[in-house]
Amino acid sequence: MSKVKLTVNGREVSADVEDRTLLVHLLRDHLNLTGTHVGCDTSQCGACVVHIDGRAVKSCTVLVGQANGSNITTIEGLSKGDELHPMQAAFRDNHGLQCGYCTPGMIMSAVDIVHRYGGKLDEETVRHELEGNICRCTGYHNIVKSVLDGAGRMKVSQAAE
Repeated sequence: MSKVKLTVNGREVSADVEDRTLLVHLLRDHLNLTGTHVGCDTSQCGACVVHIDGRAVKSCTVLVGQANGSNITTIEGLSKGDELHPMQAAFRDNHGLQCGYCTPGMIMSAVDIVHRYGGKLDEETVRHELEGNICRCTGYHNIVKSVLDGAGRMKVSQAAE
């Protein structure tokens, strides 16, 4: 057992966990942050994407000990109270989801993509960047549309701050 300390969605958290505990299981099973989904357990689907120190990471590939001292943001930490994050709103408004299982990972990946590319996003880049996220329902058209719309909204939101 190891004691770990993290900041999760702006809140300091400490936990005693087995050394083999994956970050996704700490988030879901110990902190009840169930928006981070377990889809494949092999890092293929992207349903478990969270941000560690501002970068998108598949949380099923990270041992909690590796994240010790890090700042973790989950899908639950993106919104500000009842106000959706601009990317969340874009997915809602552009029907970028169907069953919704992949949606949290898609949104977390999309926010990271926008932070890395800024205003230099096009459909081809978004499709390439989302290759590590699998959706079994939508065919990706509205997901790509949502990411591009969300990128524009994030730019406007950042300019207003």
